[in-house]
Amino acid sequence: MGKIITIANQKGGVGKTTTAINLGASLAIAEKRILLLDLDPQANSTTGMGLDRTIIEKDIYSVLSDKCSVSDSIVDTELPFFKIIPSSRNLARFEMEVSEFDGNHLYLKNSLEDIKSEFDFIIIDSPPSLGLLTINSLTACDSVLIPIQSEYYALEGLSDLNDTIERIKDNFNKDLEIEGILITMFDERTNLSRQVEEEIRAFFKAKVYKSIIPRNVRLSEAPSFGKPIQLYEIKSAGSKAYMALAKEMLGQ
Repeated sequence: MGKIITIANQKGGVGKTTTAINLGASLAIAEKRILLLDLDPQANSTTGMGLDRTIIEKDIYSVLSDKCSVSDSIVDTELPFFKIIPSSRNLARFEMEVSEFDGNHLYLKNSLEDIKSEFDFIIIDSPPSLGLLTINSLTACDSVLIPIQSEYYALEGLSDLNDTIERIKDNFNKDLEIEGILITMFDERTNLSRQVEEEIRAFFKAKVYKSIIPRNVRLSEAPSFGKPIQLYEIKSAGSKAYMALAKEMLGQ
C-alpha cells in the first residue's frame, strides 16, 4: 500500500512545488513508483514537468468533478517510475462548487482509494492556502512534509498550519502526522540562514530533516525547461540536495 504525503505550507514561495517535483524525481530514480498529484489551481507542478496546462483535458479537477476516472488522468513523464496527475485553472472552481456539500473534505481521499496500491509514494502539491483543497489533501494523506525557507519570518503562520493539522486529526484523519520539516532556500554565506536553521531545529527538534535545500540557480531554472533538476542538471547542488533528502526519507 502506497504512502500519501502532502507538501503543505500556506505561505507562498517556500519551495513547495520545487520539493514536490524534485523529491518525486529523486525517489523515482531510486526506482520507487511515484505519483505526483498537482492540487494547486496555479498548476506549477504541471508546467514544471513540461505539460501545457491550457490544453489538458483530463486533470485532477476532472477527477474530483467525476468527469473522468483517476486512472485516466495519470500522465507518464520522462522518468520511468514517475507519473503525474496534472492540474489546470479549472480546479479553482472546486471549492465554490462543493462548499455546501456534506463530506466535501473526502473528495480526494475517495478518488485515490483505487490507485493507492499502485504506487510507493503519492506526493500531493497543495495550494498556498488553508482552504478546502488543502483540507482535502490533509484528509487523504498519511503525513505532511512542510518546507520552510531559511529567511526572516520563516516560522510566521506555521501555528495556523499546525492548528489546521490538529483539527484534521481530531475530525477527519486521526493518523495524520508530520513527515518532516524541510529547510529550503538556504544560503550558507549568511548568518541569517544559519540563525533561522537553529531556530527551526530548536522548535521542531527531530522532525527537521538533516538534508537542507540550498539556494541554487540551476534549481530555479529547471521549471522553465519543464524538467526536474535531475534531468536538467544532475550534478548541481540542488540535485544533490534532493537526492540526499530522498535517501534520508528511505532510511539509507
